[in-house]
Amino acid sequence: MSRPDLFERLARACDERARDSLLRRLRTISAIDGTHVVADGKRLQSFASNDYLGLAQHPELVEALVVAARRWGVGASAAHLLGGHRDEHAALETELAAWTGRERALLFSTGYMANLGVIQTLLDPRAVCVQDKLNHVCLIDGARLSGARLKRYLHADVDSARRQLLSDPDAAALLASDGVFSMDGDIAPLTELAALCREQQVTLMIDDAHGLGVLGSDGAGSVSEAGLDASEVPVLMATLGKALGVAGAFVAGSAALIDGLVQFARTQIYTTAMPPALAAATRVAVRIAWDESWRREKLQLLIGQFREGAALRNIPLAPSRTPIQPVLIGDSAVTLQVSARLEAAGFHVPAIRPPTVPEHSSRLRVTLSAAHAESDIEALLDALSAAGAGAMSS
Repeated sequence: MSRPDLFERLARACDERARDSLLRRLRTISAIDGTHVVADGKRLQSFASNDYLGLAQHPELVEALVVAARRWGVGASAAHLLGGHRDEHAALETELAAWTGRERALLFSTGYMANLGVIQTLLDPRAVCVQDKLNHVCLIDGARLSGARLKRYLHADVDSARRQLLSDPDAAALLASDGVFSMDGDIAPLTELAALCREQQVTLMIDDAHGLGVLGSDGAGSVSEAGLDASEVPVLMATLGKALGVAGAFVAGSAALIDGLVQFARTQIYTTAMPPALAAATRVAVRIAWDESWRREKLQLLIGQFREGAALRNIPLAPSRTPIQPVLIGDSAVTLQVSARLEAAGFHVPAIRPPTVPEHSSRLRVTLSAAHAESDIEALLDALSAAGAGAMSS
């Protein structure tokens, strides 16, 4: 008996994706200038970045990184517990905790690792994890790797979440949700979820990767905007590579939570700490995002402009008041065609297709930045209309 060849199986799976217009393609960006990128020799206006506040190229961040690199070198050279935890990391954790109104914070190298680490630390096979069906995949993977019973509820449906919790009433439980959903741009019903968790004696965890820096009067995110404190959302995760324009992630909460993560979060314990120079740049990003509310105000103006212009041109958008503005098309092949037409017109707006989004819900994921100008928004709207984004939707 011969065993199946793993590489042949992989090749067949890739062939199936290509046949269904679902094959992903890795593109190399050779230059970046403001909101423009150069790909395959073409200069394109980018509407694909998560740099919502326009901080990724901010000169103060660049200078902070350079100065810190001269002091600390390029890498941390060790895990946090083995000497990789430097002054810059400690200061950044203190500032992130203060910004989000939590007692403590703990850095992770990526958001994926943060979610895996916190869920695996809190849950075991006797527990249950209840999650929104449109949660980011790292939340789902965290629950699966923990061994807990994973139960999914209908998107943003609190009654559905309640039914899932009541189906396993005696187990320790974690309810986890994105704060802002990465492919739809809508915001979870945070107040209602917090009330449900209080009623059912369940711990609530919010992944605010796409809310931090964007929402709330001081940019502290969707949880802050909803007026929820650490007692109502005891586990808060957010990333540093979206609105803050840097890289990495953190979990914020009580001292007991952070102490437990230091002991048991494998994805934090057994990996090299983020470069201290990157932590130094992130500290500057936090200060700017916290203080410069004009960036959020401009972003909201651009979002309003885009949505009003899309409505006038019959371009179908998902309901969203965040910088994530999905242009709904449906068919994967058609979505690729519209994306290609936009690129020919000078715009970088990638096609998002299954399995990243549900079947028959392919879309263009337009993301807006405070670095965009009003004229950029108008030009994109005209290009979307010319490319048939409205007429070709299904």
